[in-house]
Amino acid sequence: MENLQQQNQSKDQHIRKLEQQNAELSAKLQWYEEQFRLAQQRRFGDSSEKTSAEQMELNLFNEAEVLASPEPEVETEQIAYERRKASGKREADLSKLPVEIVTYELPEGERICECCGGALHEMSTETRQEIVMVPAQVKVLRQVRLVYGCRTCEREGERTTAPMPRPVYPGSLASPSLLAHILYQKYVNDLPLYRQEQDFIRMGFILSRQTMANWMMYAAEKWLSPVFGILKLHLLEQDILHADETTLQVLREPGKSAESKSYVWLYRTGSSGPPIVLYEYQPSRGGEHPRNFLTGFDGILQVDGYAGYHKVKDVKLAGCWAHARRGFDEALKALPPSQPKVGTAAQEGLTFCNRLYAVERETKELPADERQQVRMERSRPILEAFSGWLRQQKGKTLPKSKLGEAIGYCLNQWDKLTRFLEDGRIELDNNRAERSIKPFVIGRKNWLFANTPRGAQASAVIYSVMETAKENGLHPFSYLTFLFEQLPQLEKVNDPQALELLLPWSTHLPPHCRVLTS
Repeated sequence: MENLQQQNQSKDQHIRKLEQQNAELSAKLQWYEEQFRLAQQRRFGDSSEKTSAEQMELNLFNEAEVLASPEPEVETEQIAYERRKASGKREADLSKLPVEIVTYELPEGERICECCGGALHEMSTETRQEIVMVPAQVKVLRQVRLVYGCRTCEREGERTTAPMPRPVYPGSLASPSLLAHILYQKYVNDLPLYRQEQDFIRMGFILSRQTMANWMMYAAEKWLSPVFGILKLHLLEQDILHADETTLQVLREPGKSAESKSYVWLYRTGSSGPPIVLYEYQPSRGGEHPRNFLTGFDGILQVDGYAGYHKVKDVKLAGCWAHARRGFDEALKALPPSQPKVGTAAQEGLTFCNRLYAVERETKELPADERQQVRMERSRPILEAFSGWLRQQKGKTLPKSKLGEAIGYCLNQWDKLTRFLEDGRIELDNNRAERSIKPFVIGRKNWLFANTPRGAQASAVIYSVMETAKENGLHPFSYLTFLFEQLPQLEKVNDPQALELLLPWSTHLPPHCRVLTS
């Protein structure tokens, strides 16, 4: 009898063990299925994270939400606008462009009426407009400086020379416009140097990629680094900044293999103050890099959920609701196609986030103090209801599932995610930084990697000047040409007062530096 009981207990233990293993395997299978569906969606599906109209119309809020926020879930926005006539819009678009007029007229001997032989006179004109493209052209600018001498003193070697601008790169053929063109093509149009080399050959001028690389390094270190330094001083004076980071491959980095990852860090201003966008190369993703770069800044830093930003001293971190929302969006996309999405927890979490964004869209044009007041009245009840929902869902959701990851992210980041209630200038997400780091990511797909750390840092400096110029409504090529003309003429290139006059928001910039359509 005793043996029988022991056998039964052993069987029960074995059954429980099998049941536990089965539950673990089922959870793993569910996780892999989610990952597969999400990978398929990313590869073949719509990459947009916008909520469809059908999803927006779903009323999936529980009782606590309804009580916390009695207004309708989503209101249909009506946009009224006046459409210009095509002719008026075309003239408005062309008004900033130079115009060349070509007039076609009959020769004097042909101004005779074919019917009666009388003389023809001008009645009116017929006009047709076309856009003419003038391709890039390479030409030689030979600058000749006259040397003057006095008949009396020239025997003593006394001479007087006419003034001539200092070159941007002494001893080379580089002009301000050519140097600006090379940088503009690579860092704005994402054209690698080897393709520029081929383009110059087609224009009848052999300019090797090695020479262009040397010119770029010189331009970044000699002329653009001082501008970067002044921009950084202005950046650190702001109250609110955004930060982000992305990977970069550097082939010849000391102590690291060519396949290892390095990083480019982005720091930029928020909605107030002059737009400033700065990049910095670093060999790792360590939190000491933003801590060192932002030394002296004691405001609000808006970031994603990366823990490295906690090392930045004397700042308050604001979170990113775009990342929080993305988690629920991915959880929704990872559901089996056969499973209805209406009423799911992923849909409910996504809708909470959509309601916060709806408030932000309505208050976008308000002053910061009024926006903060509206947030306290309307966004705070949504957050309170969402917080309760998250804690309720956490206990019945697998932590490693896409929904569990989304819920865990929100709970772990809650203090930072609710920071926007404290100041109307804080944005709901860190999309401003993500948009600013995108040009670097797109460029990286074309030129793939940096050769050395020195080249990576030079690229970061050039990108900083380019993107800051674009944010301030300047044409990057025209602005760079202007810098390369003016900076060599300064007595001290690091003179702060002189550099202030050349910054992208300076009122002393010539009109041709600005985008024509602005």
